[in-house]
Amino acid sequence: MKPTLQLRLSQHLALTPQLQQSIKLLQLSTVEMQQELERYLLENPMLERDDEPGEGFSGAQQFDSPVNQETRSELAEPKEPSVERDQEVPSSPSDVDDDRWASDAGTFTGAGRDEDDDSDPQDIHSGNISLRDHLGWQLGLTQLSERDRALVRFLIDALDDDGYLSTPIAELWETLPPEYAIEIEELDIALRLIQNFDPIGIGARSPQECLALQLKSQPEEPLRDLALLIVEKYLELLAARDFVKLRKLTGAEDEALKAAHLQITRLNPRPGACFAQAEARYIIPDVMVKKLKGKWTAYTNPDAYPRLRINRLYAEILSRQRRGNGNLTGQLQEARWLIKNVQQRFETIHRVTQAIVDRQRQFFEHGEVAMRPLVLREIADILGLHESTVSRVTSQKYMATPRGIFELKYFFGSHVSTDTGGACSATAIRALIKQLIANEDGKKPLSDSQISEILGQQGIVVARRTVAKYRELLNIPPVNLRKTL
Repeated sequence: MKPTLQLRLSQHLALTPQLQQSIKLLQLSTVEMQQELERYLLENPMLERDDEPGEGFSGAQQFDSPVNQETRSELAEPKEPSVERDQEVPSSPSDVDDDRWASDAGTFTGAGRDEDDDSDPQDIHSGNISLRDHLGWQLGLTQLSERDRALVRFLIDALDDDGYLSTPIAELWETLPPEYAIEIEELDIALRLIQNFDPIGIGARSPQECLALQLKSQPEEPLRDLALLIVEKYLELLAARDFVKLRKLTGAEDEALKAAHLQITRLNPRPGACFAQAEARYIIPDVMVKKLKGKWTAYTNPDAYPRLRINRLYAEILSRQRRGNGNLTGQLQEARWLIKNVQQRFETIHRVTQAIVDRQRQFFEHGEVAMRPLVLREIADILGLHESTVSRVTSQKYMATPRGIFELKYFFGSHVSTDTGGACSATAIRALIKQLIANEDGKKPLSDSQISEILGQQGIVVARRTVAKYRELLNIPPVNLRKTL
């Protein structure tokens, strides 16, 4: 075929840089948005933070908050001034001198103990130290040889965060260089030494061994012996609450089994977890909800709203130039776009939040049991927004209420039909299931079928499978595991 040129007219939607930036800021969480703004502040000299209200062009000043300044000052909580005081830190593995232990098997580093250190070993829990530092500190108190010390340190490094030796001894032994001539029995001896360290149960290879180590450290008595027998041989039956088989296999009475069960539940199956340093996850609520003059009202959190403005000095320099600087002119336009998009972001979040509060006002009055069904399309139709916009707004955005802090998505959920032709929120049904199980008789717990029948009597048609699904979402065990003696 002969090649030809053709002209075609068509319409298509093109996202401008300003619109792309607006969409990007809308879907970011508050923390992520603050990080993004820091990047803009470093890259664009025309943009700066408005630390002094009333000067320059500020997006925060143009935002029309639903709560006036007087009301906001009444709602704001006073901040307590920080007080610095000298504190004495108890001696611990983190503040004593370090000793270096070198051996034929390698070089190991551990925490030693000063001869003049008269601290109580119990004080080590008050410091922010790791499990390995804590065990290494105890190792420094022993009179072991350098070789045995190195083997103990080798096993300490192999423990997981819960304090278990999850890797078999044989596999660890195979990783050691053959030229050091280390016998596997030496590792067994080193492990038994670790199992005598604090916390009790450390160095176990299974939950059964962990619980057994803790029971063996208690004084000998019939109840302890029964608990130890159950842990070592019948722990699976205890986990399944099969007390009938336990009575037959142990020959114990119901009262003894109940006391042994209680003693086992008081043990710690994760002895090393108390030393784990959990990573803090900070949440800055975008909006706050409070009842004002009998109406639940949402308003923007001033701590989450960044105050930005155009740098006055650079703006004046640019206005005085006859020939505008192309680079600065572009950065000025970008700064204005950013201020406008940040303002629009919080206006949209506030509108969506207020619409949610209006639809879910019974939740704020009575709690989860009063939650009503709500979908994204319903809010989108009320505000004249696209459903995808509402989805971006409710993702990773949080609302501070008298009942706690909730993600905006929390207020949306599916519904279940009722006998009267209405609908009940899935969140409300889960709350009802939780209440029913919390008030049940421990000796005769409610089955999923019984819960379904009770809800049916209240006009809520829920199948047994649905009850089981909601119960699992609430992390509530099945009926056989909730039964008590």
